[in-house]
Amino acid sequence: MTTHHAPPIGSLLRDWRQLRRFSQLDLALEAEISQKHLSFIESGRARPSREMVLLLAEHLTVPLRERNALLLAAGYAPVYRERSLEDPSLQAARTAIDLILKGHEPYPALAVDRHWSLLAANNAVAGFLGLVAEAELLKPPINVLRLSLHPGGLAAFIVNFAEWKGHLLARLRQQVRATADTQLGALLTELSAYPDPKGSAPPQHDAGTEPAIAVPLKLRLGDATLSLISTTTVFGTPVDVTLSELALETFFPADPATAEALRVLAATGAGRA
Repeated sequence: MTTHHAPPIGSLLRDWRQLRRFSQLDLALEAEISQKHLSFIESGRARPSREMVLLLAEHLTVPLRERNALLLAAGYAPVYRERSLEDPSLQAARTAIDLILKGHEPYPALAVDRHWSLLAANNAVAGFLGLVAEAELLKPPINVLRLSLHPGGLAAFIVNFAEWKGHLLARLRQQVRATADTQLGALLTELSAYPDPKGSAPPQHDAGTEPAIAVPLKLRLGDATLSLISTTTVFGTPVDVTLSELALETFFPADPATAEALRVLAATGAGRA
């Protein structure tokens, strides 16, 4: 039987330091420790204390989930809990999420986890899910990036598909670099291979028009085209793994016509499942 051993704490810290493009001296100065001590930790000649692991992880902006992994590798118990959003102790956070989602109507808003799986959404999102042709994409856990770019998802309705795909892939690529998450890396590879819908145009850069303030999502619904810009909201200073990995994606109309169309959809019930 083969036994798999986790990498030692020193090599894990070195990997995170190199990922953040810090030299040993850079990190030592940031953490206010000697470069020699850091070198001993990385080489395995010194065992870091629990406090030292957390200090270095803080300066390397290691995600909470991975901080727990570092503590385990160093021989310490994890300190950050991971609870379901339905856990009573997260009731205040769940209430805040529901208030934001509901309060954002008639505009779409949704909550996703670190892998872009859908956790919650408001009524305005349901109408867009109804456009999805491939039922497999709607089976939980629903991945909203896959849903957006898959040929059987919303891809056929996205007018500026190449531009929107480039925006999403850039965000995902940045997330992969920040977290070193292999599942996100696999998702990036998958989404990058998706073909553009037939007839989709390349990104437009018209020097004669006013530059956009953000990359919009342009959706064709019948004879109308909705233009939406998005914002991302995260919880401040979370100490729970679930909350640290949760993001709220809220969409706003980029023009008055879109705002009116979304109000009409909500009023007629067309935006509800």
